[in-house]
Parts: sequence; C-alpha cells; structure tokens
Amino acid sequence: MPRIAIFPGSFDPFTNGHLDVVQRGVQLFDEVIVAIGTNSSKQRYLPVEQMVGLIAGVFEHEPRVSVRTFKGLTAEFARETGARYLLRGLRNSPDFEYEKPIAYGNQHVNPDLETVFLLTSPALGAVSSTIIRDIHRFGGNVDAFLPYPMPPLGS
Repeated sequence: MPRIAIFPGSFDPFTNGHLDVVQRGVQLFDEVIVAIGTNSSKQRYLPVEQMVGLIAGVFEHEPRVSVRTFKGLTAEFARETGARYLLRGLRNSPDFEYEKPIAYGNQHVNPDLETVFLLTSPALGAVSSTIIRDIHRFGGNVDAFLPYPMPPLGS
C-alpha cells in the first residue's frame, strides 16, 4: 500500500518554506499531494487556479508530487485520496499550539489519518505568506522567498 501524504494549506502564496516541507516529505512518503483548500476566513491574494499552475510548475519534474484543490474537511479529503498521512510544517511553538488541536480534530473525523510535523529549516522559519503578500502588495521584491516568479499585481 503506497504511503500517500497530503500537505494542505491555502498557499497564498506557496513559499520556499512550503517547498522545503514538500521536498523533505517526498523522502518520507511515496506520494505527496499539495492540497489547496478553501479557507472561509481568508480572502485570497492570488487566484487558486493561478496558484495551482505555479506550484505544478515547481514540481513538473517530480512525479511523486501533485497539486489538487478541495473544499470541506481536510480529513475527508484525505480519505477521498487514500492519504493516511497529513504533512505539516512548524516554524515555532505557536505553530505547534495552533496545529495540535487541528490534528486531534482531523483524527476524530478520520481515525486512519496520522499527522506528521516537520520542523521548518532554520533559514526559512521567519518568513510567512502574510509577510510575502505585504511586501509584494507594496511593490517590494519577494523573489528570495518563492520558488517561482511572483506574478505582477493585478495579473
């Protein structure tokens, strides 16, 4: 039975930190699905379809990584895809405190789902999608934080 992991998030945008987690994840799992979910409490900066294309381009030479979108519960999406592992990156202890109850909730919904936490590489731990969006929104260069060129504003 293949070891399939989903790496869920809004990925708005997908950062070098996210890339690091996926690259390390493919060393642990047979397949990693980058799962872009709908977060009702967030308004997207980049359209989902555009983000799918950008992330897919990053992994075009890695057949064990795919990019999919989903709506609803992450634990249900894992069940639908046959994933038994949920991959999450942690930058700091507040991330862990945030992720822990979510992991418990996911396991309640899908008892076969195991959450695996990877510590973010130290050089990437201080950067978040929120910071990148703010820099970009005000005309700053964000190339150092992303594995693809950021589309210009309004494109």
